[in-house]
Amino acid sequence: MDVSQYMSMFLEESLDNLQNLNESLLQLEQNPEDIVKLNEIFRAAHTLKGMAATMGYSSMAELTHKMEDVLSSFREGELKVTQEVVTVLFDCLDTLERILRSIEEDNSESVDIQEIMSSLENITSKDINAKEDEGCLNNEEESSYNKVYMNEYDLNIIKQAKDKGYNTYEINIVLSENTLLKSARAFLVFKSLEEQGEIIKSLPGAEDIENENFEFDFTLVYITNSSEKELINMLTNISEVDKVSIISIELNNVKQNKKSITEQFECEASSPIERMESKDIDIKGEAAKKHVSAREGKKVHQSVRVDLERLDMLMNMVSELVIHRTRMEQLGLTYKSPEMNETLEQVARTTSDLQDLVMKIRMLPLEVVFNRFPRMIRDLSVELNKEMDFIIEGQDTELDRTVIDEIGEPLIHLLRNAADHGIESREARIAAGKNPVGKIKLVSYQEGTKAVIRVEDDGAGIDVEKVRQKAERIGISTDGMSPSDIRNLIFMEGFSTNEKVTDVSGRGVGMDVVKTKISSLGGTVDVISDMGKGSAFIIKLPLTLQIIQALLVKVHTETFAISLGYIDRVIDYKKENVKKSNGKEVLLYRDTVIPLVRVNERLGLEGKTEGKQFVIIVNVGEKTVGVLVDSLQGQQEIVIKPLGKTLQSVKEYIGA
Repeated sequence: MDVSQYMSMFLEESLDNLQNLNESLLQLEQNPEDIVKLNEIFRAAHTLKGMAATMGYSSMAELTHKMEDVLSSFREGELKVTQEVVTVLFDCLDTLERILRSIEEDNSESVDIQEIMSSLENITSKDINAKEDEGCLNNEEESSYNKVYMNEYDLNIIKQAKDKGYNTYEINIVLSENTLLKSARAFLVFKSLEEQGEIIKSLPGAEDIENENFEFDFTLVYITNSSEKELINMLTNISEVDKVSIISIELNNVKQNKKSITEQFECEASSPIERMESKDIDIKGEAAKKHVSAREGKKVHQSVRVDLERLDMLMNMVSELVIHRTRMEQLGLTYKSPEMNETLEQVARTTSDLQDLVMKIRMLPLEVVFNRFPRMIRDLSVELNKEMDFIIEGQDTELDRTVIDEIGEPLIHLLRNAADHGIESREARIAAGKNPVGKIKLVSYQEGTKAVIRVEDDGAGIDVEKVRQKAERIGISTDGMSPSDIRNLIFMEGFSTNEKVTDVSGRGVGMDVVKTKISSLGGTVDVISDMGKGSAFIIKLPLTLQIIQALLVKVHTETFAISLGYIDRVIDYKKENVKKSNGKEVLLYRDTVIPLVRVNERLGLEGKTEGKQFVIIVNVGEKTVGVLVDSLQGQQEIVIKPLGKTLQSVKEYIGA
């Protein structure tokens, strides 16, 4: 079978499953008794194993199978959910991710799994004795009554079923010895039974039945509203079923075994009783049933996977359309034809709608970036031996896909920095009268045409004096700088106040990388901090990078565009309001002092000697600057094209 056509789907879905496993495992560590979460984890691991086996990746399937053994031990009550065990399972997930990356790169599983396999085996070695007893479960000397051992979880379900008036049966099914496809026949039996109730256990386990690892009979524990007679009629009507025997299960006669290694047939997020109750509702209300299936039927085709390159091409074509529309609008002004203007207005409306739609299609919620951070903070908490609470807010804020792809790395730097430098040790926090558990917050929200992401901690804060000393040592004068300006020096290249290099952070790279990366996305990053109380890093990013509303301005003979997202206001230029401070020009406006930038001088163009000029007051991050231009050309929707490799180091422009 050629599986190459399914490769991209396999990789995408496997990575999704791994992310779900990471999140669920983190929640299970916090609530070890959560059986629903455990079943969710079991199901995701089972799906992962199934996909890997189908695609022929044996290392991956083998490793997931070993992981399932540990999860089984959790479920059977043989193993407690502890930090040590969860850490090994996280290592296992990391190894699986490395295998997937290796498959993605060169279609091979070139990752050594021996070490992690041994770690998992060490955990499950306690189960070996129980597994050796497996033979006795099918021992012919056993009476046909209660072949299946029950653990506490199963007994609890049966008790709930009895309390709610359901019947609980042990059903033994014997297939004809001429049956060719035993697993397919067993599947039909399961399917028929699941329509009338819930199977909570099978012997042998689900996997053995799927792989035909059984003779010709299997036993099920089943909860239903149906009577024995109805079940016998239904099952004997399935061809190749030779014999059916049904026994009602009474709790006082059940064989209890905490070390039962038979596997529950299907682990789902809700409990079997909840599912039974929902089945009853379905059976009672046919109309509701039809309504549900109609709704589910509609859902099947609600999303389509699209290659990202195609989306980029579509975006490019819409951009070209916007350029031609603008050109036609200019021609319309020249030729002043009413018919042409009417059509142009309609084209403009349609183009705007199309552009909005393409923008929305390209947008992704920040959740796709944020969802890997709780696991990272948990690992840092263990590694640094600091207790930390991690809070995420606003992960549904949407950003352009290009921004989403790039924002992960700077956020990792900032979060690691908050955990390593920001949050103090438990002892230091207690001594300072703080809660011994540190708090790190990751918050995002939309503000106008920008998305804002804040990384906050309630740690030690940034020591302005320490930053000043470091700056003076490396030859930066801090005279006349405000504390805020001094703090922002930490974004300079090679600047680190950390004397001790750790694995987590502090090699002098990091903050400058953060600044460079965010600037390349057309964004800004600032820091505000309060000694002893904590710090907040504020990132502002454009929601999209392709098409923006801009103010067109003229300087000498050149036309420039400034994104409206940055503009606070436009004022007339008055010579008398310009003063000198520390050798630089500043503008006095409404009792504030704003640095003035003469665009012509900065770009080497001739200046305007007479006539009216304008100052555009722009806000970039926490800074405000006045930009001097010759004239204003009005507002326009413009398409930004990147400048290309030759000009990418030009700081004044973000595109053409």
